[in-house]
Amino acid sequence: MSHDFLQINDLRVSFPTDDGVVRAVSGLTLSVGRGETLAIVGESGSGKSVTAQAIMGLLNPLATEIDGRILLDGVDLLACDPEHRRSMRGSAMAMIFQDPLSSLHPFYRVGDQLIEAVRIHQDVTKKEARTQAIDGLRRVGIPDPERRVDDYPHQLSGGMRQRVMIAMALINGPQLLIADEPTTALDVTVQAQITDLMMDLQQQTGTTMIVITHDLGVVAEMADHVCVMYGGRVVEYGTTDAVYYRPSMPYTRGLLASVPRLDGAYDEHLDPIPGNPPSLIRPPSGCVFHPRCREREAVPGDLCSTVEPDLVTAGPDHRARCHLLTEGTP
Repeated sequence: MSHDFLQINDLRVSFPTDDGVVRAVSGLTLSVGRGETLAIVGESGSGKSVTAQAIMGLLNPLATEIDGRILLDGVDLLACDPEHRRSMRGSAMAMIFQDPLSSLHPFYRVGDQLIEAVRIHQDVTKKEARTQAIDGLRRVGIPDPERRVDDYPHQLSGGMRQRVMIAMALINGPQLLIADEPTTALDVTVQAQITDLMMDLQQQTGTTMIVITHDLGVVAEMADHVCVMYGGRVVEYGTTDAVYYRPSMPYTRGLLASVPRLDGAYDEHLDPIPGNPPSLIRPPSGCVFHPRCREREAVPGDLCSTVEPDLVTAGPDHRARCHLLTEGTP
């Protein structure tokens, strides 16, 4: 597969505030192939959602400083005309948000909102748009879509509302779909249903997908590649197998250790990462993870606290940002 469908080169996103500059994303570089799924994982405040909003053009330009390049199928999203970029939202790229109840307008029927999404990008009648809306609800597994199309958001369960959001995102056939924490507000059974639905729809449509989550367990089967972010930086990137079975960054190992395992002992305790995520206004010097890292004593000298490690090769199609790799320590 081609790896140049979506290219992000040295993306930097900052928010000036009274307390200082919040550097939400610092030097992010990655690519996603056409039809592939990339998972971006990390704790809250690591820069995942800001990256998605930068791609979609949802950040307020008057309150945000953005540098770098974002190329979608050769189109530079940061340099193109704002009107052209606005027209791409919903047609060339779409986004599923974390909370469908706040994303859907409570005063309008779900069908009317789907119809509006269709008619903004397609020159069709309202009747034709309604037919597409019903077909979209049927495709995402909503029973009796001819009746449900006239329901209000509050009449649907959380899982149904998320299915409506997926239908709305896919109704104009976007090439890129970004799902920002699509299963966070749902119980585990519905999480599995939504995850399976997204995988099935991607296989049917060939859509390129970015899934943003804090839970490595959600994307184990979905993703082709995994990008681990911490403190606004990429700290590990590679194929799903490489990141899950050969994690090279202590932070990634900490995330994996904090996920419950079905094959573990029933009384086995989770091993959480100590400490708290760093301040993005005054991040730690050196490796941004070093204040919480249990393995920093394995690195000679004060490298961890004084020198920021580079993103170096940890294996085939696998990179990590750690002095343990830089120093050649196993």
